[in-house]
Amino acid sequence: MIMQKNTQCVHSGSRVDPATGGLNTPVYPSSAFRYLDTAENIYPRYYNTPNQKAVVEKLCALEGAEDGILFSSGMAAVSTVMLAFLNSGDHAVIQKDIYGGTHHFVTADFMRFGIDFTFTGNSAAEIEAAVRSNTRLIYIETPSNPLLLITDIQAVADIGRRRGIVTAIDNTFASPINQNPLSLGIDIVIHSGTKYIGGHSDLCCGAALGRATHLARIKSTAVNFGGSLNALTCYLLERSLKTLAVRVERQNANAMAIAEFLERHPAVRRVNYPGLESHPAYAVARRQMWGFGGMLSFEVDAHRVTSASFLRRLKLVTPALSLGGVETIICAPAATSHAKLTPAERAQLGISEGLLRLSVGIEDAEDLLADIAQALSR
Repeated sequence: MIMQKNTQCVHSGSRVDPATGGLNTPVYPSSAFRYLDTAENIYPRYYNTPNQKAVVEKLCALEGAEDGILFSSGMAAVSTVMLAFLNSGDHAVIQKDIYGGTHHFVTADFMRFGIDFTFTGNSAAEIEAAVRSNTRLIYIETPSNPLLLITDIQAVADIGRRRGIVTAIDNTFASPINQNPLSLGIDIVIHSGTKYIGGHSDLCCGAALGRATHLARIKSTAVNFGGSLNALTCYLLERSLKTLAVRVERQNANAMAIAEFLERHPAVRRVNYPGLESHPAYAVARRQMWGFGGMLSFEVDAHRVTSASFLRRLKLVTPALSLGGVETIICAPAATSHAKLTPAERAQLGISEGLLRLSVGIEDAEDLLADIAQALSR
């Protein structure tokens, strides 16, 4: 049966309790499972427990993937995928405007493993120009963190297919509701499930999804690294996924209203949101996304209000780490998500000290706009 997104969120992957007929997948907290007369040995670190599989099946339905794997964090997903396809002597092409944790992992650890890399801009032409004969992975993130740059997913996927290179994307900002890169030809989709998939600022997890052949290779590496997810977190994650589409649709609408308000406000220098027609890649975003997401970033005019004073004036919007929850939070990437980068690296990426990243929640837009407006006033 073909199901739409909201229906997939509710029904895909869920397992009826065989003992009681309960509609929710039971929690199986065992770390020891019987093995006689079973098709496979079940063990949490093997990523094959019933609770792990239930979540993976739901995510596969939402992303159009053949298989997937859950991790204990988004960075566990990113690092495992990268090291599953990169060996000593290999080269990776990596979009430079990416999550700070990913950027730090690459710069801190790749050379130690004998892996070479090139950071590049997000255009397909720049990415292809960076490809070498030993390039084994192309890694992109769109919309990007924190500047909301848009990369042409299909164009990058075409490069990978023509050159025989595995392509991977961090799809966290978009979520499976707004964007499905596998349908555009990307090989592997990665999520920090801590964000929209979990959606309530109380879980830490990650996921990688794609074709079964790619996932088999990722799983063989993941078993050795041991970044698996426990049964209770899987249960809570599956519960959160049931409302993913509803939450993201509201966040899309709220973010658009706030982006339009900020773009008109005299105390705001610039707004980065792919749903605005002023965004330089608006046409690309419109072509590859169904919704423009709940994330935006902006810079205030320091002559009118400083970013520090703006943050302290907020009453409803909360300065906090992370993103993608039901509540609206804000942070300065230079002090949070990209703090591990040097000032020079941040400057090269265009991440100023005054840049603010806003993760829009599901509150009433009028309340959020009122709070932002009073914080921007003198």
